[in-house]
Order: sequence, then C-alpha cells, then structure tokens
Amino acid sequence: MPVVPLEELKSKTYIMKKFVYPIAAIALISASAFTFIVAQSWKAAEGYSVKFSGEEGKIQGAFTGLKAVINFDEKDLATSNVEASVDVASFNTGNGMMNTHAKSEQWFDSEKNPTISFKSSSIAKTATGYEAKGKLSMHGVSKDFTMPFTFEKTATGGLFKSAFVINRLDYEINVAQPARGGSMFPVELSIPVTK
Repeated sequence: MPVVPLEELKSKTYIMKKFVYPIAAIALISASAFTFIVAQSWKAAEGYSVKFSGEEGKIQGAFTGLKAVINFDEKDLATSNVEASVDVASFNTGNGMMNTHAKSEQWFDSEKNPTISFKSSSIAKTATGYEAKGKLSMHGVSKDFTMPFTFEKTATGGLFKSAFVINRLDYEINVAQPARGGSMFPVELSIPVTK
C-alpha cells in the first residue's frame, strides 16, 4: 500500500470537508423535507358533501365522485396546497328530469366538460379561517378564484368546510338565459379527512 504524504492527506481532508459534507447536509435536509410533506398529506374520507344550489332555491343537489389531493399544515402554509375535482355527471337533485337538464349542453354540459376542478396556488390565514387562491375550472372556463375554508382537527383526522358563491355567467353557463334560476349559485363543502 503506497504511503500518502501528510500534506496530500491534509489536502484531501480539506476537500472532503469543503465539498462532501455540504452535499451530505443537503441530502439530509432534502430527505427531511420530503418526509414532512408526506406526513401532511390528507385523504378525503367517506361522508363528504359537495352541495350546489340555485340562488332562488329552486334547484338543489349534490356532487359525488370527489377526487382530492390535500397537503395542509396549519404551521406551514407555504408548503400547503390542494387540488380537487368532482364528476359533473354525478350531480343529483333527486329529480331525474332535472338531473338530465342540469347536465345538458344548455347548463353544465357534462359530456364536453366532465369535471369541475380547483387547484390552489397559495393558502393563507384569515380572521375566520383560511383562504386558498388558485384556478377554478368549470364548463371549459378557468378563472382565478379564492376559496375560503376552515379546518378542525377530529379524533380520526380533520374536517375541512367551505361556503362560497359562484356566478355561473362567469363560466358561460346558460348565458342565453341570464336570469333563469338566478346567476349566483351557493356552494357548500364539508370534507372529512384522514392522514
């Protein structure tokens, strides 16, 4: 085995401290961050509710077929985000004829636009809870949207709740009849989650 001169050995030790140690530290931090993000993922549980109604209360129904990816931490909103969608064809008013009408080309047009989706770009604390800013996509139209919500911890995980109003005309839904059923549609969400 060759003998390594002391000066060369010191030089190699210096190089290792200068380059290898910082790389190892970065790898450790990255691994910790990855673990943190995974730990904050929430899964939508059974019993969720996505209710939708007309301004005049004549049309009321609910969507099923919810798909959601929720990463939320009250103490780290910078890494929190949400992406969710519902199946338009799942809309149910309890009236078969009304369901068909709501899903028709005149209204939601479920064949051409099968989902309503929301993807956040940021989440912030408010006086009454939180708000998620992002894009709401419906009926082939995507617009900036702010969704207020609250979060409560429960014995099995947590509960997200939200209530907001959508102007259907902003999403070009039945623009031919702007006054029919009112243009402002209240939406209520209640989503229990588990880790």
